[in-house]
Parts: sequence; C-alpha cells; structure tokens
Amino acid sequence: MKYRSMFRADLFAGQTLLITGGGSGIGRCVAHEAASLGARVVLVGRNRERLDTVAAEITDDGGLAEARPCDVRDEAAVVSLVADVVAAHGRIHGLVNNAGGQFQSPIESMSQKGFEAVLRTNLVGGFVVAREVYLRSMREHGGAIVNMAADVSRATPSVAHSGAARAAMIHFTRTAAVEWAPHGVRVNAVAPGFIATAALARYGDQALDAVLAPLVPLGRLGTESEVSAAICFLLGEGAAYISGATLAIDGAMPSAHPLFPPEAHGRSAAFKGFHRGR
Repeated sequence: MKYRSMFRADLFAGQTLLITGGGSGIGRCVAHEAASLGARVVLVGRNRERLDTVAAEITDDGGLAEARPCDVRDEAAVVSLVADVVAAHGRIHGLVNNAGGQFQSPIESMSQKGFEAVLRTNLVGGFVVAREVYLRSMREHGGAIVNMAADVSRATPSVAHSGAARAAMIHFTRTAAVEWAPHGVRVNAVAPGFIATAALARYGDQALDAVLAPLVPLGRLGTESEVSAAICFLLGEGAAYISGATLAIDGAMPSAHPLFPPEAHGRSAAFKGFHRGR
C-alpha cells in the first residue's frame, strides 16, 4: 500500500522539505505524505532511531527521505543542520515546524525550568529553525513555512506552558509572514484540536472515546491524515495567496457553546490516507 493523498502525485516533485519532529505522530505522517507527492523529506528530531525508522519506511514505499538528528533547542546545532541541508540539496523549499512536547502540571507546581523547557521546544526552537531556513535559503529563493500551533481560544489548564508557546507561535507566524513576504516567503500555521495520535493515547482510552469526542460538534477526533492534508495544502502552490493565517483543524469544537452541547450523530466520516497510521 501507499499513502492515499488527496493531492496530485507530483505536487512536491524536485523539492526538499524539512520536517522537525519527523520521527513520530503528525510529523511522521506529513513526511510520508510529502514523500508520496515527490518531495525529498529531511527528518529532524532528537531520537536517531525513530528518524531512521521513518526514513526506512518512506524508502520502502519508494520515496526519498533522510534522517538528520538535531535538538531544535540547540541554536548552534540548528545553524549547522540547516547549513548542511542547503549545502547538500541547494535549497529548502518548505519547512514544517512540528517539533514539540509538554507535560501536565498545574501552574502552582510548575518550575521556571519546566516552563522554559516547553517554551524552548514549542516556540524558541521553531523560531530558530525558521530563521535559519530563511537566512540560508528562503531569503534568496522564497519558500513556504508551516508552524505547529494549537487551539488557544480558551484556557489550557495543566499545560499553561504549551498554551503560551502555541499562542506566541501564532503571533510569530503573522509577523514573519509580513517581514518575509518581500522575499517570496509564505508563513502559516495549523492549529489542531483533538487528534488521534499515539501521544494523545497516552492520556488513556477513556479520555479519547468517552470524554473528548462528545465535545466536538463533528462527533469524533481528527486523524493525522487530516492535519497532514492541511499542511501539504499550505505548503503547495494552491495556497500561493495565503500567508499569516492559522488554519484550525478541530471539528468546530471552539465554536460549540456549553448551553448547546453537540448532539451525538456519527455522521462525520474521517479521512485516513496514511497507510501506516493508527
């Protein structure tokens, strides 16, 4: 089997796409879809074994992929990584700033070190990678960047650090879109809601099935493929006049009103194009 993308097979032919957090979850799915559309995907993350596994999967499926271990929180390492990728492939056509992580804690129990650690991964690392890709490649050649955000329209109890970082990333996206537009660079973000990933599953099946889905007007969790499709659209030529935007992928959950809870219906069909996904 191969990835069942909604886009034409040569959408990214001849392009190099850099994907942070490419060793698992949404990053892995995006890498598979982009490779199925002709891209050479450069997988970035801290875990060499995971990156190698995803690269091998993509190669087995007939795509082009390479693993580049790097901690996005390490500025010097990011500078070196981006320089090496540009030297090897000439330019970087697209960047997916997907690396992230968090832990649960009430604010009162959260240390400054823990708060800053999440900001460095979810915000500062994304800034450094985007800056270097712009300076080393996109300032001269143009390109597209998609940053990972989240639904921050409401409070994020127990993950205040992650919510703060994602909200800041949305503002960074808007500002970078304006500053870099004269160089042909588009910068957008995606804001997934409840997506059925291995990371979310760690919170327990009850949270997935009994608690989260009924909160969503579409009546279900999203899939990795649905997030990947949005990212690939924003990277592609059809989104040539879209920049500075944050695309919500959340089943209309933020629009629901507590006085009018969503009714159960089971009429929303999920898109599952990832042949190796959950």
